[in-house]
Amino acid sequence: MGRFVYLMNVSLDLLIEQVPGDNGAGEWLRIDEELHRELNARSRDFALLVQGRVFYELMEEYWPRSRDDASLPEVLRDYGELWTSKPKILVSRTRHRADHNTQIFGGDDALVQLRALRASTDGPIGVGGAALATQLLREGLLDELLLYTHPSILGFGRPLFDDYELPVDLDLLEQQRFESGVTMHRYAIRQGDEFMTPGSGDESNARVAAR
Repeated sequence: MGRFVYLMNVSLDLLIEQVPGDNGAGEWLRIDEELHRELNARSRDFALLVQGRVFYELMEEYWPRSRDDASLPEVLRDYGELWTSKPKILVSRTRHRADHNTQIFGGDDALVQLRALRASTDGPIGVGGAALATQLLREGLLDELLLYTHPSILGFGRPLFDDYELPVDLDLLEQQRFESGVTMHRYAIRQGDEFMTPGSGDESNARVAAR
């Protein structure tokens, strides 16, 4: 069985962006070559990637072009090749076509498809996008958090999860510190009923497809 792993850069107050759309580009992020090589290695280990529409389109806009851009550092070109060639699932109601080795899950059966994907995959599955990660968390399908915490307090912005108010108990699996001051923490999410309250039925299926 696979594991859904939500990988995200976060501030100390667990925000992922200060200005809408600044995923991966905010001035508060300290992504130097060391950290980018770490992120490349983690991405390489994923069996495939599952991404919501907004997150996917941010990636789609830049990374396919970066792999052949000789003006960029090798570490960025490497990630461009990784993202473009890695098998991907785009979760969206509105997109009906996608390139770059991407399959689309949409409509009322998206949750069923994601559950089946998790059951049939061998290895970790990278999750991109707060809305998608929140829905997987609600449904008891999110297995791990892989957080890169940057030494900044934003004070306002988009949180790691959207509209999730239940306690979630975690087990620390791994941690690491980088020269930039960024720290990595990898957590397993406990799936017991006392911590998780998965949804069910058609309402849950309808929520999971990104708008």
